[in-house]
Formats: sequence, structure tokens, C-alpha cells
Amino acid sequence: MLRLPNALTVLRIVLVPVFAIAYVMPGAGARLLAFFVFCIAGASDALDGLAARKLNAASSFGRMLDPIADKILVCVALMMLVAEGTVDQFNLTMGLGSLLKLVPALIILTREILVSGLREFLAGADVSVPVSFLAKIKTSIQMVAIGAMILGPLADRVVPGALALAYILLWVAAALTFYTGTAYLQAGLAHTREGT
Repeated sequence: MLRLPNALTVLRIVLVPVFAIAYVMPGAGARLLAFFVFCIAGASDALDGLAARKLNAASSFGRMLDPIADKILVCVALMMLVAEGTVDQFNLTMGLGSLLKLVPALIILTREILVSGLREFLAGADVSVPVSFLAKIKTSIQMVAIGAMILGPLADRVVPGALALAYILLWVAAALTFYTGTAYLQAGLAHTREGT
């Protein structure tokens, strides 16, 4: 349990409340801190897998906790972004533009819940669905989009139009999320048909 890959995975979970606290604190400094904490947590996702392969340190504990840590980080970040959007953009009536910004977050959150349930079901049935290259691309796009949205207007000051691009990337991530999620759904449905 104390191997480097597992320590990185645990670190990712520990950093989530640090990110959330920094995110809700006022000021550009706090927002930059939230961004850097999110980046460190996101980088630990790639590093724990790399460390597990290079050090031959894969474990059942890591295989169980790693996807949970990923989902906690992404889901909390998306919920924080949606909550902030609710405060800043949703008035007494919700415009179409605000709703469209909410849809990709809902797609991603729904997929994460669906895949968690399917993984648990398939693991109990001894069915393995490996992570595809496309799913890794989706994760990278998703992290870049969320990171830019965490910075908000600060991102536009560094790169004009960065925030608009982040919303486009979030839609791309949502589309890839939906597509890659169908692999788990198909595997689950195929297994239930075999069992009948």
C-alpha cells in the first residue's frame, strides 16, 4: 500500500479538498492556487500509472483506488465550476447559453457514475474492459478544459479566447466521454445476454 504509485493516488485524493477550499476563496491568488493544485493532482494521475509500470509496482489497492481518485477529482472540479456558474450566470430565468454550458458537465458526470457501476458489475463477473487510447485522449482534453475554466478570466488575460476554447474542448471531451462510455455499456449488456 505504501508504494510510490499508491502514494501518488492517495495524494490525488488528499489534494481534492485543498483544491475545493482554494477555489472558493476570494482573490486571483487563491484561484491560481486552485489551478496549480488541480494541475498537480491531474499530473499525479499520469505519474502513478507510469511509476506502476516502470517500478513493476502494480497492486490490487492501486487498481481499485486509481479510478476512484480520478472520478473524485473530475467530479468535484466540475461541480465547483457548475456551482460558480449558478451564482454568476443563472438568474431568475436560465438562458439557453447557460444551459448549454451545463450539458457537457452533466454528460461527463453521468458517464462517470455509469462507468463506476458497470466496472463494479463487470469485475464481479470477471470481465475486463481495458482503458482505450481514445479514453486517454478524452481525459487529457477534459483536464485541459477544466484547468482553463478554473482560471476563468485569468486564462483569457494570458491567452485571449482561452475560456471560449475551454468550453469547446469541454464539449469535445463530453462527446468522447459518451463514445468511450458505450464500450463499458456494450460489455455489460453482452455479459447479461450471455447469462440469460
